[in-house]
Amino acid sequence: MDAMKWVVNTMTKSEDTNLAIMSIEEGEKARAFHQSFPQYEVTPLTELPLMADHLGLGTLFVKDESYRFGLNAFKVLGGSYSMAKYVAQKLGKDVSELTYDVFTSEALRKEFGQATFFTATDGNHGRGVAWAAKRLGQKAVIFMPKGTTETRLKNIEKEGATVTIEELNYDDCVRKAVAEAAKVDNGVVVQDTAWDGYEEIPSWIMQGYGTMALEAGDQLKEKGVMPTHIFVQAGVGSLAGAVTGYFTNLYKDAPVKPKIIVVEAQAADCLYQGALAGDGKPRIVGGDLQTIQAGLACGEPNTISWDILRNHVDVFVSAPDWVAELGMRMTAAPLKGDKPIVSGESGAVPFGTVAAIMTMDAYKELRDELGLGKDSKVLCFSTEGDTDPIRYKEIVWEGKNF
Repeated sequence: MDAMKWVVNTMTKSEDTNLAIMSIEEGEKARAFHQSFPQYEVTPLTELPLMADHLGLGTLFVKDESYRFGLNAFKVLGGSYSMAKYVAQKLGKDVSELTYDVFTSEALRKEFGQATFFTATDGNHGRGVAWAAKRLGQKAVIFMPKGTTETRLKNIEKEGATVTIEELNYDDCVRKAVAEAAKVDNGVVVQDTAWDGYEEIPSWIMQGYGTMALEAGDQLKEKGVMPTHIFVQAGVGSLAGAVTGYFTNLYKDAPVKPKIIVVEAQAADCLYQGALAGDGKPRIVGGDLQTIQAGLACGEPNTISWDILRNHVDVFVSAPDWVAELGMRMTAAPLKGDKPIVSGESGAVPFGTVAAIMTMDAYKELRDELGLGKDSKVLCFSTEGDTDPIRYKEIVWEGKNF
């Protein structure tokens, strides 16, 4: 069994100019947009008191995104909000004017015209883009990397998008999306990663993710809890940067700030590799990126998010697939009295990381480094439910290891 790897963040800090992208005010704007959707409901923040006691923690909370808009994952938050901001910008409007009713109206379609939104996806992001494009009356073209399951492809097809599985890895699918969008009139790349020259739309996507972070912050406040540790997963790092940025701003005046731990799939641990190098420069992981954590199989960091992460993350963890499988099983069948959570492969890895750190002697040094114990108040994000139901059942019901 491959071991988890981890590294304490010792990188020198940058000027931190990107932190403002995830300000409290920007989070509130994004949430106001999402609140206008008839499908909007605050997703649960599930407390697992018996599990916390079993693991030797004070409190343990899981933000459960399997209830988001009926799409079983958080990604639609970023795709829909970035598309709204794009349309608003083209029409000279503020995004606050584009409530759901306006955003999906025939009048707006006529005013905006026809665009084709291109993206690469491991599943959830593309489904969210396709869902939003369908409601906006626009076209969507989605490229998926090799190894993608038919279930994930069909979920996107149901939203009316043109979607194909390519013989390419995720990052090469991104390049294909960019190239194909350039060939089409009004082709727009809606990608949840950033690179030099492509930063505005990814920053809007991160702000869309802020709705989830803001909800979690409000839910914790209602319970009178400030987390001591926040565990969040990362692919390109957009979500991790959004969560890190938002909570850094939220608790900027706190005497003791939460420790932030970013967890990646070991097959695509580009952020971990960057932190390991320690020079502040991002690193790229190539190859097929084979992992069951499909939503995290991304080898090239979002440059905007990387800047936030290098300044504010405490520890980067590189997690083999067994960590995600452990998290899936433990959340599905917690101790009697705790509420079960359906958490998919990419959703469960933060919880699996916490469980491994607290129960395995191999990670005692990391446990001590983070100061995890009976006084700790831990927040994890479960970013997806069983978005691939067949794989989920194979792991949780049949006990398969991949």
